[in-house]
Parts: sequence; structure tokens; C-alpha cells
Amino acid sequence: MADRLAEAEGTTLGEAKWGAFKALERRFPGIDADSVRFEVLAEGDAGGEVAARVRAEADVDAWRARSETLPDDPAERVRQLVSRVVSGLELRASVDMEETADEVRATVNGEDLGLLIGRHGATIDAVQYLAGRSAFRGDAERKRVVVDAAGYRERREAQLHRAADRAAEDALSFDRPVELEPMGAHERKAVHEYLKDRTDVETYSEGDEPDRRLVVSPVAPSD
Repeated sequence: MADRLAEAEGTTLGEAKWGAFKALERRFPGIDADSVRFEVLAEGDAGGEVAARVRAEADVDAWRARSETLPDDPAERVRQLVSRVVSGLELRASVDMEETADEVRATVNGEDLGLLIGRHGATIDAVQYLAGRSAFRGDAERKRVVVDAAGYRERREAQLHRAADRAAEDALSFDRPVELEPMGAHERKAVHEYLKDRTDVETYSEGDEPDRRLVVSPVAPSD
């Protein structure tokens, strides 16, 4: 079927293959190179005047078989789980992985990722929690697992910091506690960590999930 095929151009064959592979990855999240067959349509030339062009075809049966097998590598487990969520939500997106000594990060890149992010990040936070549980279940050594969507984490952190600064300013200006909007435990912790070194305000949570809120309150002056 046509959905299995993708064509791409590049200044080199490698660049053209990468472009075609990434196009297929948006349709078949988590697919790997072993599940893709490449056909060279044009090799291009060394000067780049003629572009290299390839056609890639996905082996859907191999892709499905791999998606049903739990990988041994924790990062690949994260990739598999996030890819399944992306596929289940019928998003045309790819999952890119980065791993450091302390962190495994899965970044979903594509269009219209609001469904994956959810209200105040509730959906992506749930996916991140499940990915962390899946990656290191039973392992003594664990890394932080982060699931991001096209820079959402950075944008949201900046929003939370601005909201925390405004709340602290209002709390001090009007000498009263200020409630932030309802947010999940992950975001409440982020705001608490951001404000914890201040000596003029304190933070605590009130209410029940899913409407639990972080409160920023002025610290009473000591006698």
C-alpha cells in the first residue's frame, strides 16, 4: 500500500535515506532500519548539482513483530512505549532518543501534539511515569526518564517559573497566600523546587486531585 512508501531527496544518499526513513517513522512509530528497505532512484553527484533520491518501503510485519517484543535496553523500552502511545493516538510523529549518564529522554516531534501533551501536561506526564516504570522495573540503578514533545517541557517550565514569580510578588505585596492553578504532582514539585531557596515565601499544597493546587504564602517575620 502507498502508506508503506516514502521518497526523499538529499545532497548525499545518506541524507536522502535519512529523510525517507524519518517520513516512514511518522507513520510507523518506533520503526528501525532493519524494518525498512531502500531503493536508490538517483545517486546524485559529488558536486550536489544532481540530488540523490531514494524510495523507502516499510516492512509492516517486521515492525509489528518488533513492537510486540520487550527490548532489553531501558532506552529502547522507553522508545517502544512512547511509540505505542503515539501510534495509538494516531499522531504523525517521530520519537527521538537521547541518553546521558543520568537521563533517558524521548522527544516526540511532529504536528498537532496537543493530544499527547494533554491539559497542563497531564497526558504526557502520565506517559513519562509509565515510561520510567517500564524502563527500569526491578533495576537497582535507575536514570531519570523524560518524555518531551517538541520542546514542551522547556516552554512549560518557563511558564511555571513566571507564574511562581507573580504569585510570590502578589503574596508579598498583599500579605496573603496566593493559589496557583490546579496542576499535577510533577509540576507542583517543580514550582516548589524553584521557590525553595527564597526566605520570604513558602509553598504548600491544598485540595484533592485533580484540583490540588500549590499555594505561595509570605513567611511570617520572626520576632
